[in-house]
Amino acid sequence: FFFFKQKTAYEISACLVGSEMCIRDRYQETYKGHLLAVYKVRWNQNHDRTFISASADWTVKIWDYKYKYPIMSFDLGTQVVDAVWAPYSSTVFATATLEKLYVYDLNIDKYGRLVELGISKHKLTNLAFSLKESIILVGDMQGCVTLATLSPNLSKGIDKKVPDDQPEGCLLYTSD
Repeated sequence: FFFFKQKTAYEISACLVGSEMCIRDRYQETYKGHLLAVYKVRWNQNHDRTFISASADWTVKIWDYKYKYPIMSFDLGTQVVDAVWAPYSSTVFATATLEKLYVYDLNIDKYGRLVELGISKHKLTNLAFSLKESIILVGDMQGCVTLATLSPNLSKGIDKKVPDDQPEGCLLYTSD
């Protein structure tokens, strides 16, 4: 058996891996809201009480860790394999189903997506935002990574203009 300790702002635990014995302090919580497997859970880097989850139950849920139930839910109509917050905004996040990439900005539209794109002919698996550029990387089951440029309108913390010769296949959103 391997003994490990995990220490975060919200959970301190000491568990014995390989057994059912687990000791946790009073900050340990169980959050209820998904009906099937949860594939990804990620903290919002700009709002330390908020996290997002992606599930096989076709939903993405946004949570405040002080509440045991989600504060928002988005039904994408198919299993959601990833969800990730943008590092430059507390309101921008992206999700991936097996077929499509979706980008939301809760500051612009609380319930609707701004971008919906079939980005690969292969099944999607992972998302990652650039820390410095308005770019999102999309991984798929064939080992490919696709780079997509997002509109600077979504990148409040990034001071960058869209070039006139924007490459084909890039994601752009304008508020016009």
